[in-house]
Amino acid sequence: MAEAELDIGEKSAVRIQSPKENDFIEIELHRQELSYQNLLKVSCCELGINPEQVEKIRKLPNTLLRKDKDIRRLQDFEEIELLLMKNGSSEWIQYTPSLTEKSCYNSNAAKMTY
Repeated sequence: MAEAELDIGEKSAVRIQSPKENDFIEIELHRQELSYQNLLKVSCCELGINPEQVEKIRKLPNTLLRKDKDIRRLQDFEEIELLLMKNGSSEWIQYTPSLTEKSCYNSNAAKMTY
């Protein structure tokens, strides 16, 4: 199989639902790791949030992702939004750490230029 034919991963754009922040980050999951739990784990790590804070995962514009089968149907660069649990007031939990606060932040990748 030629290198160009290898399909090693699924790339998606992920963000937290927020009226203040509209930016997405890109994540990549290997095809054999495409599952709801892995998507949740990688997305939360990259966004610097706790998986227990996530109430729902939505493929934009309006499709809830609920199980592994839904995740396997995703196409490259689909936009995914994490909806966080509401706190005691009826406000959505707002927590968006800076990139350097995240445990999975890769400083070498941040310095790369193209």
